[in-house]
Amino acid sequence: MITNIIFRRSDSPITSDKPHYENEPFNIPRSWIMAQMSDLFLLNPKSEINDNTEIGFIPMACVDDGFSGKHSFEIRNWGDVKKGYCHFQDGDIGVAKISPCFENLKSCILQSLPNGVGTGTTELVILRSLGVYAPFYLYLFKSSWYISQGTKYFKGVVGQQRVNKAIFTELEVPLPSVAEQERIVAEIKRWFGLIDLIEKDKFNLANNIKLAKSKILDLAIHGKLVPQDPTDEPASELLKRINPKAEITCDNGHYQKLPEGWAILKVGDVAEYINGRAFKPEEWEQTGLPIIRIQNLNDPNAYYNRTKNEYEEKYLIKKGDLLFAWAASLGTYIWKGEDAWLNQHIFKVVPYPFMDKKYLYYAFHAMITEFYRKSHGSGMIHITRKQFEEITLWLPPLAEQYRIVQYLQQVFEKLDSIVENL
Repeated sequence: MITNIIFRRSDSPITSDKPHYENEPFNIPRSWIMAQMSDLFLLNPKSEINDNTEIGFIPMACVDDGFSGKHSFEIRNWGDVKKGYCHFQDGDIGVAKISPCFENLKSCILQSLPNGVGTGTTELVILRSLGVYAPFYLYLFKSSWYISQGTKYFKGVVGQQRVNKAIFTELEVPLPSVAEQERIVAEIKRWFGLIDLIEKDKFNLANNIKLAKSKILDLAIHGKLVPQDPTDEPASELLKRINPKAEITCDNGHYQKLPEGWAILKVGDVAEYINGRAFKPEEWEQTGLPIIRIQNLNDPNAYYNRTKNEYEEKYLIKKGDLLFAWAASLGTYIWKGEDAWLNQHIFKVVPYPFMDKKYLYYAFHAMITEFYRKSHGSGMIHITRKQFEEITLWLPPLAEQYRIVQYLQQVFEKLDSIVENL
């Protein structure tokens, strides 16, 4: 991070479990000096104001983590919260001293408080500047160097550990001139602004690429992605030759918008759909072939149940098989893993000879909105086999299916590469 480039120290061995912050070597410019925190800040100052004064009250949940340095507050009366809490005023720095808030960079400059004062959780250490530029030191307190110093001497049980007080008093930190502190903060903010802009652009670009892929798929399944070749065998002729019983809903001779050589038929007529097996919990084991569940399709890191038992061959999935999840999270997938058994709620899709498997994979991706439209259920949504198989699909000639797949693979590979390198 930028702050870590600015606040960089050399390594030094720690030989004691007691705080030992004196004279730790730190690579600083010649014009800087090292100064103890107690020389730069007043630690946990107290305030005295009228009990009826409205002030800002800040529990830890009101302090943002990360580098934003933002906070919110609740409005209270001073008399109700003056005891048992830390005191602060506008311009003070608050730093969380408890784990994991300290490591999560929960620290901020207190500002815009009602009447300029407030109280808050005692898990915040309050530092009031004695003449240094507070924003400079807020960034220092968020640097990995400062966090590493604080975590060296945690005290307390796991989950309730706190940094040692010495990090706010005895630790030596770099001290540039105030003018240089201000210049450094301005430079950090400039770089953070650029980083935020890049992050926003990355999100927008990734989202636009996702929309572009969806549009490309839509063009593909409607015959607008690659040119038609009049020498291709029409889909209807191929269908009659391979499967005379297949029901053709219409072809381009009956439907003007259908591309030359294309036909329309039902999803149920383009492939065989084999539902997975309903495995019982007592069949699950730690070893053996994995059992493919829907969560394994959506998350490559999801845990696999396994089994050493043998089942019907139709439930066995091999690398390259086409799958369609028809419940919970509808979607189509090409299996890329080892041999595995197929769980229920997923179809093994075996396309007929007139249908290219990869083209059908892309077609199902493009048709996902239609599949969801035909689904039902409030707890676990699903689409019935009948509803699924009745949906119509535009079928290109087989040769054109190959051309479409080749084109999609080339374009999507480039788009995916862009996303991966964002």
